[in-house]
Amino acid sequence: MQGILGVKKGMTQIFDEEGLIVPVTIVEAGPCYVTQKKTREKDGYFAVQIAFQDKKEKRTTKALQGHFAKAKVANKRILREFRFSDFEELELGSELKADRFSAGDEVTVSVVSKGKGFQGVVKRHNFAGGPKTHGQSDRLRAPGSIGQSSNPSRVFKGIKMGGRMGNERITLKNVPVVKVDAENNLIFLKGSIPGAKNSIVEIKTKW
Repeated sequence: MQGILGVKKGMTQIFDEEGLIVPVTIVEAGPCYVTQKKTREKDGYFAVQIAFQDKKEKRTTKALQGHFAKAKVANKRILREFRFSDFEELELGSELKADRFSAGDEVTVSVVSKGKGFQGVVKRHNFAGGPKTHGQSDRLRAPGSIGQSSNPSRVFKGIKMGGRMGNERITLKNVPVVKVDAENNLIFLKGSIPGAKNSIVEIKTKW
């Protein structure tokens, strides 16, 4: 199993070996650095903590500065834990780049989706809306009835209604890696993935 952090750079399209156009999302993956190795004896489980993106010293707490200094790594902004199949070989301060992945891998991608703010039921839940005629003119995008009359005289929990939409962590599984540009630390993932440009992307292979 492998894991890495990256930044979503945008979408494009490339040609495969058969000359077919493949839509891809480009992720600038790494470089990341190993800042801690967690063991079953000390922490109760095996994991490798990696860090990504530089951070100013004045914005880093003293505790984290000491944590990074112990690993001989510059101050970083983002920390995540992954399981690595080569756990024993990794050392504190080890650099992780996109070349740990290869074309043909199927990976799990996690990213925070775009925030849409408060949205109505038509956009949020794909409601059809009401008719344009038959005596109504201002209820086209309204949800319609949301409850009962005399019994039980309340709205049940879980009714689809308007509300805050987006800005949620979304995980996609079995996303194919189309191409890896190790020189520029770029991973080309097939299709689209959630999130805005420059969103932080977590990529990991199956256990």
